[in-house]
Amino acid sequence: MAKSTTTTTGHPDAGPAAEAHLPGFARHRPFAILVLVTGVIGWIASAILVLERLELYRDPNHVTSCDINPWVSCGQVMGTWQSELFGFPNPLIGIVAFAVVITTAMAALSGARFGRWYWVGLQAGVTAGAVFVTWLWSQALFSIYILCLYCMIVWAAMIPLTILLTVRNLVHGIIPAPAGLVRFAAEWAWTLVAITYVAVAASVFFRFFTAFTGL
Repeated sequence: MAKSTTTTTGHPDAGPAAEAHLPGFARHRPFAILVLVTGVIGWIASAILVLERLELYRDPNHVTSCDINPWVSCGQVMGTWQSELFGFPNPLIGIVAFAVVITTAMAALSGARFGRWYWVGLQAGVTAGAVFVTWLWSQALFSIYILCLYCMIVWAAMIPLTILLTVRNLVHGIIPAPAGLVRFAAEWAWTLVAITYVAVAASVFFRFFTAFTGL
């Protein structure tokens, strides 16, 4: 965690020379790769959920590929009202949203540089997605009491996407913040990602401990 990596560029999407003092992940190409990886993972998981949902529409007795046991069952989760909060299957949102993320990454890898307005819009969209995913996590653990494997893959993709995008926008000056906060976020970004993964995994473990162990 080098302290010299926290200087903001002062430009929404600065060129290579201006990025010399930024954290490695916040530089143009590395960040585009991170966004691409998380976007592809999230899109694939969402696409599988959509296909499974279509099969359930066709055949209500269809056993989904992640119907592992009574506590890990995409099929049972799809039968709840939470799975269609807006009147259509939630994964359709993921299909569209992650497509935008992937397109952004591919454009960046091709050399595109985006203005401040674009990063603000992407931040707003990803943050809204993170809030929605957090709500779905809470419903899975405390209301439905059933896990969906592919949903959890989406959770796993959203964690680094949300945290690293936010930190990237902090160090690039997209999100105004005190220098101390920017420095902290830049130096501890990956630690925050790891802590969030551990917290989510622990919440699942302790909530389903009895179900998984029979104790």
